[in-house]
Amino acid sequence: MNPPIAAGASLLDGSAGPMEVLFDLPKAAAQGIAIVAHPQPLLGGNATHKVPHVLARGLCDAGWLVARPNFRGVGASAGIHDAGRGETDDLLALCDQLRGARPGLPLALVGFSFGAFVQACVSRALADRRAPAWRTCLAGMPFGEVDGGRRYDTPDGVPDALVVHGEHDERVPLLSVLDWARPTGQPVVVVPGADHFFTGRLPVLRTLVLSHLRF
Repeated sequence: MNPPIAAGASLLDGSAGPMEVLFDLPKAAAQGIAIVAHPQPLLGGNATHKVPHVLARGLCDAGWLVARPNFRGVGASAGIHDAGRGETDDLLALCDQLRGARPGLPLALVGFSFGAFVQACVSRALADRRAPAWRTCLAGMPFGEVDGGRRYDTPDGVPDALVVHGEHDERVPLLSVLDWARPTGQPVVVVPGADHFFTGRLPVLRTLVLSHLRF
């Protein structure tokens, strides 16, 4: 069944039950589908967080149909936090539903912080299924042990990826992301002076993402 796609919040099918998704619809016919994933729910992250919100509005203005899912246990989404495993399954289900509802449109994956980790997992899984995303954007992505004692085994070899990191990221040290990128030679765009939340640098992040996703 094709999911309901209307501006605002909708409940779609996730692996753990209903998944709340906020949709931003362009004024004209959509050129593509972008799924924007939010930061760590255990620290208050949700689909209305300023970083995914700014990126979603920019993508919508550029002609993308944007879906901002709330991860498990956030908003009206069922389930409990699963450290990225169940969240990856949920976003894979969302990818399938949106591709079914809008066949032929390119699919872009965008994530910030914990959402970037999940999107890296989703991108890798889609590529392994031979149904890759068109492009992927990962900002403030965690790797290894980060502030708070959480650990992320982020997959490498994410195809067609833009990786953006703040020079002074206090949650995920820049060196950690470079350690992740080094084995595959993945370029990392460093925003000078930026912290984890790209405070005062969100317009720069927005421009980088829109440039990577330009047709």
